[in-house]
Amino acid sequence: MADTEEIFEVVDISGKIVGTAARSELHGNPSLIHRVVHVLVFDQDNRLLLQKRSMTKDAAPGKWDTSVGGHVNIGENLFAAARRETMEELGIDNCNLIFLYTHIFSNHIESELVATFTCTCEETFKINTEEIDEVRYWEMHSINKYMGTGIFSHHFEKEFQTYLAYCRGNTS
Repeated sequence: MADTEEIFEVVDISGKIVGTAARSELHGNPSLIHRVVHVLVFDQDNRLLLQKRSMTKDAAPGKWDTSVGGHVNIGENLFAAARRETMEELGIDNCNLIFLYTHIFSNHIESELVATFTCTCEETFKINTEEIDEVRYWEMHSINKYMGTGIFSHHFEKEFQTYLAYCRGNTS
């Protein structure tokens, strides 16, 4: 029996559902926006956990990427998607997720409405080795140093820039 292709919701820039489409269609037509979640996992020292994507991934293989990221399933709310992806990718389920912001990521292949969450976690991770080769915490200055050098995914570089802008805008 053949695997069926995943179907996801198509949304407008405000997140309103306007239809559904197959993953291959969403990842080949940047005029169709789909929802994804990112979770930025920090430790007590404010280091950011990054995952190194498996070399078998079709997008950004071998690149360092956001702590957690994944598609939102049909009918799934954003918090549930973020919790599910955190468990699937890192094996943690007690991360106290805090919603930060949404932003659009778009390139010549796809467009995503990204909902970004954060949490602090000191757990030992049980990574999904089909998707992730390794994880490690990074100092913020080290991430800045390597931005634009090609070791990070384009998705992560956009996320990190958005996060820094968010932090600048939310300091008193």
